[in-house]
Amino acid sequence: MPGMNTLKNKKTDIRAKDPIDILVFEKGLRIKKVIIDKELDLIGVILNNGKILESKISHYPKLKNAPEQELEKWQLISKGIGITWENLDEDLSVKGFIHTVAINEMLEHLQSSTNLGRATV
Repeated sequence: MPGMNTLKNKKTDIRAKDPIDILVFEKGLRIKKVIIDKELDLIGVILNNGKILESKISHYPKLKNAPEQELEKWQLISKGIGITWENLDEDLSVKGFIHTVAINEMLEHLQSSTNLGRATV
């Protein structure tokens, strides 16, 4: 029919499409605890499903340069969707942390399994 707006007739699906958003917002994945060891350059996040994600403190400039006493002053925000260090003006989301860990693990994997300096014929 001429002039009919089909957008108004379509049912809008507002559910998340991103798999990490689905885990966080539909399935309730949350941060439960944070473990920090500056000497080991380690930040660990324990999730409410029992999984542990590890990253390097040095991947986060504000955390890298912070004294250990300040690193220990983290708080969960939004019921575990994120972590904040108010004194350091730094917030990390579970989604962002997952992205950082995944990217860094893949880069390490690619760098260790590929001889980038050697041409193949």
